[in-house]
Formats: sequence, C-alpha cells, structure tokens
Amino acid sequence: MCTSALCLVCVSLLFGTSLSCYQCFVDVHDSLRLCWGHILTEHNVRNVDACFQKLDRIFNNHERVVEAGRVDKGYDKLLKELLNAEILPIVEEFDKKLNNDTVYEERLQTAADNFIAAASKLPRGETCIWMLPSMCIHFMYPSGFQSGGAEYNCVTCRYDSCEFPLDCPVKEIKAMENSRSRMWCEVPFHLPDDIEVIWRFAEEVKTQQVDQFKEVTAGLDRLYSIISTGLQHQGTYQCEIYSGQHSIVRLYYYLTVTPQAVAGHTELQETFDLSLLPGGRLLPVPGGPPHSSLLPSSLLLTACLTALLLLLFLSLGALYWSSKSGQTSHAEQADGDLGI
Repeated sequence: MCTSALCLVCVSLLFGTSLSCYQCFVDVHDSLRLCWGHILTEHNVRNVDACFQKLDRIFNNHERVVEAGRVDKGYDKLLKELLNAEILPIVEEFDKKLNNDTVYEERLQTAADNFIAAASKLPRGETCIWMLPSMCIHFMYPSGFQSGGAEYNCVTCRYDSCEFPLDCPVKEIKAMENSRSRMWCEVPFHLPDDIEVIWRFAEEVKTQQVDQFKEVTAGLDRLYSIISTGLQHQGTYQCEIYSGQHSIVRLYYYLTVTPQAVAGHTELQETFDLSLLPGGRLLPVPGGPPHSSLLPSSLLLTACLTALLLLLFLSLGALYWSSKSGQTSHAEQADGDLGI
C-alpha cells in the first residue's frame, strides 16, 4: 500500500508540470529506483520528492533539453536510447543506496549535458514557418494539414506539425479587358520533384467550394496566363499542387475584369471634369495639400489652341473690316472734291 502511494505521489510530481524528454522515454519505476536513496544534506533525511523536483528542474523545464529533442521524424527511438544510456546506469548504481543531494545534482546535470550534446547532432525537425494568411503554406497532410514541418516535441511526447490550412484565403487581382493576366502557383518552401499542378475555374463567382470549379489545365506549369482577358474570364481560379496522390496546397485567385468601354468612358469623364477647372489645376485631395501643377491634358491644350486661333481669325477679320471701311470713306471724299 505504501509503495503504491509513493508511486502515485512520484508520478504526480513528474507529470504535475510540463512533460519533457525525460518523461517521454524514462520509465516511472526506473525514476523511483533512482530517487529512492536521495538524502537532503542539510537535514540528513531521505526525501524522494526533492529528487523528483530536481529531475523536473534539470530535465523537464530545461530549454536546452527540450530543444535538443526536436529531431526529425523517425528519430524519437534514438532519443530514447541516448537518454536511457545516461540515466539507467545511474539507476543501477543508486538503487537501494543512499546518496547526498549534491551527488544527485552533479550526476544528473552531467547526464543532461551529455544528452544535449548527443541529441543535438541528430537531424533537426523542419521549423514551422509562421506567415500571414496570404502566405499561409507549408507541406500538408491529405486531411488538410501539413506534415513536412513535423518534429518531435518533448513537451507533448509526439510529433507536431505547423498545422497551416490546406486552403489559403482568396487573393483578389484585377485586369483590364483585352489585357494580359497572369497567376502564379508559388509556395515559399521546397516542393517534391514529382509534383502535378491542376488549374480550375469557377466562372463569375468568388468561392472556395470545390464542387463549383471545373478543371482547365493539368501538368507541371505553375503559371496560368490569359493572353487577352475578356469578361468571360472573370471568376475564381484554383491552383492545386499534388505530390503522388497527396494534395499539398490549394491557392485561390479572384479575377475582376474591367470592361474597356467603361474604363475609357471613366478616363474621358475625368479628363473633361479636370479641363473645366480654372487654369487647368487639379482638384485638391480631401485632407491633403492643394495641387498647384498644371494639368498636362491634350484635350485642354487643344481647347486653348483652338481659342487662340479663333481669336487670331477674329482679330484679322476686324482689321480687314476696318481697312475696308477706311478705303470707302477716302473714295467718297475724293469724289466730293472732284465735283467741286
């Protein structure tokens, strides 16, 4: 009964805080044998709880131990072998024997340092790349989450992944009618050599519903290009990259096409509105400084040139009319003098 109670207390001490590589790989009964003869030097009494607290400090909450345990997939068994190679000899040596806490401190700290040195030489698990939603991608599970970033975690005693979603948010792009449009199926990580790229299209709608898409191309090309964009090209484009039978990522682009007639009318209307301003000056932007530069508009220049030519013709006409009137008056005066 006492042994069972002691075991329960020790287990609660071991797992009361966070886990570590020690709890992942060292059997609790071996820990009991290790701590059985722990003596507090100051009081000269046997204290198993203090031994487990020491294990917790040296292994469980030791950042270097946890970091050394972040190895690539498949190396967790080797981690266990490395740690047991350091701990089990001490277990056999200390079993049913009394040792001062200073001896425990020295031996356990040495074991932790040796484990860190050996485990740090193992292949590292790929670190998760945390990104904005627009850049969300890594290697993924077919179920919708990546697996390429998996690494052993001594805090959870399992392999963790970054868990980015398979479907990234829709990115909006705009294009003018009859212009060229391009969409790239790019990802910020290395892809396998055996990838296949499938482009799909859902006309006119902005969606991520798979059943609304129709396949348009399949192959190795990660660039989707539209030479002359038309109104029929407006909608959502989906790019999906496969490796073998597994889907790696799906990217979405919503293309908005502006009709050329509408764009031309808008531009002409803006030019006309600006040409009516005094001196060809631009309207001030709300909340910003007024514009003082002259409007470099061909329409305004044409209007000014036309006005100048009209003024010139009017001036020439007036000059011609005045000269004719003068000649007429001189002729009448001459006729009067001859009559006298």
